[in-house]
Order: sequence, then C-alpha cells, then structure tokens
Amino acid sequence: MSKIRISAAVLALAAAPALAQLATPLPSPNASVTQTIGVTKAEVVYSRPSVKGRTIWGDLVPYDKVWRTGANAVTKISFDTDVTVEGQKLAAGAYGLFTIPGKAEWTVIFNKQSTGSPADYAADKDVLRVKVKPTALAENKEFFTISFPSATNSGATLTIAWEKLKLSLAIGVDTNAAFLHKAKVAVADAKVDDWRTSLTAARGLYDMKYAPEDAAKFLERSISTKETFSNLSLKANVLAGQGDKKGAIAAAEKALAAGKAAEQKPSPEAVAELEKSIAAWKN
Repeated sequence: MSKIRISAAVLALAAAPALAQLATPLPSPNASVTQTIGVTKAEVVYSRPSVKGRTIWGDLVPYDKVWRTGANAVTKISFDTDVTVEGQKLAAGAYGLFTIPGKAEWTVIFNKQSTGSPADYAADKDVLRVKVKPTALAENKEFFTISFPSATNSGATLTIAWEKLKLSLAIGVDTNAAFLHKAKVAVADAKVDDWRTSLTAARGLYDMKYAPEDAAKFLERSISTKETFSNLSLKANVLAGQGDKKGAIAAAEKALAAGKAAEQKPSPEAVAELEKSIAAWKN
C-alpha cells in the first residue's frame, strides 16, 4: 500500500511543472508589435483591454495618475540601438512604458522596470519623460492598440490608441551611426575565414557615403581573408570613384580572374557590367 502512495506522489510532482506552464485565457489578451527603423529593431509587448461600454478616460483610467498603459503586466518597450523620443535621447535597452494621462496633455514615461507588476512602479527609476498632446479619433477603437503606423530609415511614429483618443510619439534613429556600430560588432565577432561579413559592412558604408575610413578597413579585411569577385569588384569601383583608374583596372581584372576560378561563378550580368567598366576606365 505504501509503495502505491509513493508512486502517486511522485507522479503528482512530475506533473506539477506541466500544469504550471498551462496558459489560461486573459480578459485583456497579450500582444506584441515589432518595427524595423533603418537597422534598429523596436518592439512593444503589451496587453489589450477593451472598452466594453465603459467610460475610459478620467474614470477607468484616472487623469493625473501613473497608468501601466495597457493591462495585466508592465508594458515593455525595447530598442536595440540608441534612439530619440520626441527629440530627446534614449539609450538602447528595454523599458517599462508608463503614462500619466491628462485632459489636455499626457506624460509618457520610460522606466527601468520593464517587467513584473505595475504596482512596483517607482518614479526614481524613470529614465525619460516626454510631454505629448492627445488627439481625437473619428471612430471608436474598442481594443487598446499600440502600433507603428509609419516608418522610414530615420524614424517612425509610435501610436497609442483606445476608445476615441490617440497619442503619437516621434521615434528617431541615427541609422548611419547605428549601422557602423553593428558592423564593428559583427566584424569583430566574425570567424577567421569569414570574408562576407566585412564585405557587407564595407558595402553598406560605401552606399551610405558614411565613415569611408572604416569602410576601407572592412573591405581590406575581406580581401585579405579571401580574394573574390565580389570584394575585388567593389574595390575597383571605389578606386575608380577616387580617380585611380589604373588601380581600378588592376582590381577589376583580378576580380574577373577570381570569378572564373570560383566554384560559384558570378552572374553573367555582373561580369558584363565589370567588363564594361574596365573598357570605360581604359578609354
């Protein structure tokens, strides 16, 4: 009899972790939204309460008090590079997105507490506060929604909308600087025989017309790792752009030779374009 009881206890303990992982439906379902801004990843993880016929502003959500900006847990917002919010600097990282709704103006807060209970909010952990004026929505929005309705390589609009109110935040990024930082990290972490990462870094900087000295270093690293049609043809075009046609021709001819010797041949179109450039440089 005792053996049976022990076995049952063991089975119950074994089942406990599985039960703990079982999710139940939430009245305010969880959601997330991700937006790429240039090379910057922005993400918001939040919950979506619904109006359900209630009075929201000044009632369910009181004015002039810190609000978790959603439901359930802390609303988490993260950026993997430095950004600006309404023109003010915010370092890369994860933050709790809190707000203080007002009748005419809201305070939007980025706080060090990005997880856990909103009840644990502490003002001394605020990293940034910005003031934003809300605008009216033409139609009622039943579910609380955070979105990025627009984005470019240099910025995006982050919108908070619920019931008949909308709040918009301007997010800015220095994509050139962000790319250079990521390029340096990627090249430093690349394997010894990896010529592609440094080539991608070089090509990106040359296309941006940014940090030419770093671009040249990345290109030379790629070439010193392995001479290929891709990196040598890029060098040829760079030299031609600098007015060194003799050097450009030499690099281009090496590129063609590397392409012929490679197992994976460059496209006929790329070869033809480089041969056309060589002819132009010779003339």
